[in-house]
Amino acid sequence: MHEPTAAIPGVDLDRLTAWLRESGTSDAPVEDVRAVGGGTQNIMVAFRSGALDVVLRRGPLHPRERTNEALRREMRLLRALAPTPVPHPRVVAACEDPDVLGGSVFYLAERVEGRNPVLGLPDGVADDAAARHAMGISMVDALATLALVDHEAVGLGDFGRPAGFLERQVPRWRGELARYAELTGDADHGLPGVEELAAWLERHRPATFAPGVMHGDYHLANVMFRTDAPAVAAIVDWEMATIGDPLLDLGWMLVTWPEPGRPALIAGELATLGGLPDRRELAGRYAERTGRDLADLDWYVALAGFKLAVILEGTCARARAGKADASIGAQLHDAAVEILDRAASVVAG
Repeated sequence: MHEPTAAIPGVDLDRLTAWLRESGTSDAPVEDVRAVGGGTQNIMVAFRSGALDVVLRRGPLHPRERTNEALRREMRLLRALAPTPVPHPRVVAACEDPDVLGGSVFYLAERVEGRNPVLGLPDGVADDAAARHAMGISMVDALATLALVDHEAVGLGDFGRPAGFLERQVPRWRGELARYAELTGDADHGLPGVEELAAWLERHRPATFAPGVMHGDYHLANVMFRTDAPAVAAIVDWEMATIGDPLLDLGWMLVTWPEPGRPALIAGELATLGGLPDRRELAGRYAERTGRDLADLDWYVALAGFKLAVILEGTCARARAGKADASIGAQLHDAAVEILDRAASVVAG
């Protein structure tokens, strides 16, 4: 048992206990409460209540304008994935009334028995290259399983706007760069080669694609692996999910994938120990599992690098404007430059 936490900002335990009772979710007291670390600003709290063993996910203490909308979308998506073989946290109950927990909607998901590879490896994996290789294969298999979901059949036909999805990407993220310039008052965003990459992407954009469910941020920090086998237990952090081109998820995984001789973009032992499948093997496995044509894969890897670099540079811009921690801004800027370099190397190919 974990020691109970007396108070967790954003989660009033008395209100939570009352909601559990009133919603018919549980009549038992809330026990074994602890904060759970995550990759976003969202607040996550694990607790038990009778037979329930769950993680509560809500927005940050001061939700942004679209925080609740994003969480409602995440709830809907996870519920839609319930009948599919996609490994994901299964929703137990949800509250769409933001007044219950101080301005944020929230949901409860079954606690996943697994470990995030950024925080630590399952027992024995550090000394077993074959197990690390199997983890990489399992991760691309999980992504392939997601790509095979019929989004219309599971009720997600109106979850995104696939028409024009690829055409919107470069203008959208170029627009973000322009907003950063307004924020800092400096037209030099400090991302070498980003405009050249954007122009290449526009010239080589695929003409068509097959729409499907996209995670939107698929990398090592957003999966949990089983503790008893080198296999994905759950894909987590679905707030960027939409209906778009699933090949962009594959590009995202590949451009962030650990490579010998390159700085690790995702911290943790798995990124540094070696033994992982290389990008060519991962792409081949994905093509085999999904049947998708990967003729334009370099374009998707380059687009993923372009988009991720712009997103990371946003924190740097806020830091330069005095609205974010300067050291974190500098760290993420370096990561953005590395990502762009990877994308450029794919294009130069």
